[in-house]
Amino acid sequence: MIRFASRFAFPCIAAFAITISMPFSTQAQQSPAPQYPNYPSEMPDHLQPVTSSFDFVRREAMIAMRDGVHLHTVILIPRGAAHAPILLTRTPYSADQLTTHSNSAHLGPNLYGYDNAVDVILDGGYIRVIQDIRGKYGSEGDNVMNRPNRGPQNPTAVDESTDTYDSIEWLIHNIPETNGKVGILGISYDGWLPLAALIHPHPALKVSVPMNPMVDGWMGDDWFHNGAFREQNMPYIYEQIGTRDNTAKWWTSHFDDYDEYMSAPSVGELGHRHGLEQIGFWKKLIAHPAYDAFWSDQAMDKVLAKEFRDHGIPIPILLVHSLWDQEDIYGAPAVYKAIKPLDKDNDKVFMVLGPWHHGQEIEPADSLGAIRFGSDTGTWFRKNVLAPFLAHYLKDNAPAMDIAPVTAYETGENEWQKLPAWPTAPATKPLYLQAGFKLSFSAQAAAESSGAAIPSPQTSNSQPESFDEYVSDPAKPVPFRARPSQPVGYELPLTWPQWLVDDQREASGRPDVLTYTSDVLTAPLHITGQAIANIVASTSGTDSDWVVKLIDVYPDEVAGDPSLGGYQLAVAMDIFRGRYREGFAVAKPIEAGKPLTYRFPLPPTNHVFLPGHRIMVQVQSSWFPLYDRNPQTFVENIFWAKPSDFQKATQRIYHSPDHASAIELPIVP
Repeated sequence: MIRFASRFAFPCIAAFAITISMPFSTQAQQSPAPQYPNYPSEMPDHLQPVTSSFDFVRREAMIAMRDGVHLHTVILIPRGAAHAPILLTRTPYSADQLTTHSNSAHLGPNLYGYDNAVDVILDGGYIRVIQDIRGKYGSEGDNVMNRPNRGPQNPTAVDESTDTYDSIEWLIHNIPETNGKVGILGISYDGWLPLAALIHPHPALKVSVPMNPMVDGWMGDDWFHNGAFREQNMPYIYEQIGTRDNTAKWWTSHFDDYDEYMSAPSVGELGHRHGLEQIGFWKKLIAHPAYDAFWSDQAMDKVLAKEFRDHGIPIPILLVHSLWDQEDIYGAPAVYKAIKPLDKDNDKVFMVLGPWHHGQEIEPADSLGAIRFGSDTGTWFRKNVLAPFLAHYLKDNAPAMDIAPVTAYETGENEWQKLPAWPTAPATKPLYLQAGFKLSFSAQAAAESSGAAIPSPQTSNSQPESFDEYVSDPAKPVPFRARPSQPVGYELPLTWPQWLVDDQREASGRPDVLTYTSDVLTAPLHITGQAIANIVASTSGTDSDWVVKLIDVYPDEVAGDPSLGGYQLAVAMDIFRGRYREGFAVAKPIEAGKPLTYRFPLPPTNHVFLPGHRIMVQVQSSWFPLYDRNPQTFVENIFWAKPSDFQKATQRIYHSPDHASAIELPIVP
């Protein structure tokens, strides 16, 4: 490069000198600028599409809220509609993108799949309304992640409840084609908004359908699970809150997310390297690592339980939950548990549990990953539950519906059930972890087996101890799925939506994962509800994470589907951050080397372990990069742990009569 510069530098400089000398000539200063005629533009000042042949009418409005902020709203009306109900969705994900998916003259192709149960909307003749929430896309105002309800965390006069009320007030008075009845529905963040709408709702709001809603971001939805931070959501925070229209994009330096999240010494430092401290929600999140009032005041299950105790349940609610929801697996069942006891006449709170990933209920859903259901469960739900439910409460003639209080898909047997309540199991039964990496329902068998446990390397004699152990190394955390670890995303070739049904054999072969397996089942075992991890464990460190997985192990060979031979299908999995063993509000160090009980619920299940299958339980101490690494040395705030804080730890899982570890299963007799 130096030789290239020396050969060509001087001629270039000479040419440059000639160029800059020309404007100073007398002739150049005196020559008038040439005049050219203006050629008329062929572009109209405003192109007005001719849409008279379309089968729908599109209108847009900027609806004024009570504080003067205007919200961008898209209204799609079937041509010729009269006395039609309104289906409203409020979203941070662009009303324009959700309603202009195709250059088609027909309504259906223009409805983007997310949030749009297209067949239900079209067949029902609904007026479809989608609105940008404050501060996103076409709407005015400031954006706040899951804007808290008016109260301790929000001293202003507005929240998502008031914005919904004001929007409905405008809609029913400015859409002449409507019958004045409104239903609100949505998925995920858009599923949280129908819950917010239930607080002092507008009289025209007749039904709410929260699907896969965010409910409690600390306990088990998007941001934490039992105190462990969901690290792979950092790009979402950056892109969703960084700009009004999501134009700022998170960047990476590695193809494998495992390497990307290992590249920084702490989560806080990784955020700093991306400038996340500019984003208000990120600053709040890292300032509140424990379950303090910031989180509990916003937990929608708690908020609604208090609201309904004081004022009653105002309108019918259909909660929709996915049994393999990879994002918000906590929310809908938590709301059901909190408010169903307040449904005195058993006619206001309904729930559906389907065999889906997050939002799969509005798609064709005959399979999830390698698991096939033998029928399209998504279409069945929309046809047999969602459509008649909406029609019954929104149509003028109120067509009859036959919908059970709980409609649940039974995985394993692969059939729908109509249930009177949830769960139906009368109690839980412990499945004990045993020596020899066995599982047994017999406490006596577990006690007798304790003498055959793996000898402790710390003892000099041959007397066996009643525990199994492994070394957890934060420098080599256990991947949550087979590497290379993919980022969060729905577009192929990304397979993020199906990670909860990944084959768990990848983990069961690692030395830092303990795997316990039952004998082959000779009869079906049906569990419905939430299994409870009741693990007695010790660590040589002063903090630790515990990941517990309940797994259905398929027979070694499966007729008709060889790929499922020996498949380890996760039925329920979750993580617990040990520093919160004594309470979620305050973190405390763990006493090193002391056996302690860690008891926490796993996500809801409705599953049958079939004859010929086995039950498996896996225990480990990291789940990376889905969740951040625990340094295994107690620090005040793990977001800012230093490299020296990350230490190996010896983890022990006990199975003695005095220290019995078990998974408590909600077994249906």
